[in-house]
Amino acid sequence: MWSNSRSGWGLISILFHWLSALAIIGLFALGWWMTDLGYYDPWYNQGPWVHRSIGMLLLFATLARLVWRFAQPTPKAEGGRLEVIAAHVGHIALYVLVLLVMVSGYLISTADGSGISVFGWFEVPALVYDFPNQASLAGNVHWYSALALMILSAGHALAAFKHHWLDRHSTLVRMLNPAHSRAGDHSATKSSR
Repeated sequence: MWSNSRSGWGLISILFHWLSALAIIGLFALGWWMTDLGYYDPWYNQGPWVHRSIGMLLLFATLARLVWRFAQPTPKAEGGRLEVIAAHVGHIALYVLVLLVMVSGYLISTADGSGISVFGWFEVPALVYDFPNQASLAGNVHWYSALALMILSAGHALAAFKHHWLDRHSTLVRMLNPAHSRAGDHSATKSSR
C-alpha cells in the first residue's frame, strides 16, 4: 500500500503528488496576491514569509519525491506510444519547472546574504549570494517559470481527465486510490497463473 507497483502508485507517491499540487497552486495564488500588497498592509511582510517557508518545504519535498521516484518502480503508462512519450516528457518538464521555480525563489530570498527562516522552525542558509542583479534576474526566472509551471500543470490535469473520461483508462484512479494498484497486482497475478 505504501510503495509503488507496476500497476499503480503507492500511498507515499500519491501523497507527494497531491500535497505538491496543493502547495504549487497555493504558492502561485499567494505570490500573485502579494504583488498588490501595499507597504502598510499587515500581510506585506507576513505574505512573503509564508510564501518562502512553504516554498522551501516544497523544495525539500520535491527532492525527497525524486529520490522516492528513482527508488520505486514506475507504474506502466497507459495509452498509445506517442501519449506515453508525451507523458514522460511532460513529467520531466514538470519536475524541472518545479525545481527552477523553487531554486530561483531561493536565490531571490538569499540575494542579500540572509538565510530563509522556515516558519521559525529552522533557517536555510544563503549559499549563493551577491551576484550582480541576482534578485532581479532570479525574480524574472521565478515569475516566468511559475507561469509555465501553471500552464503545464493545467495541461497535465486535462490529460488526466481525458484518460479518465474519454479513454476510460485507470490513470487518474491510480493517483487517487492505492488499493486500486493492489487490485491490479492481484488480477495480474491471477491471469499469469
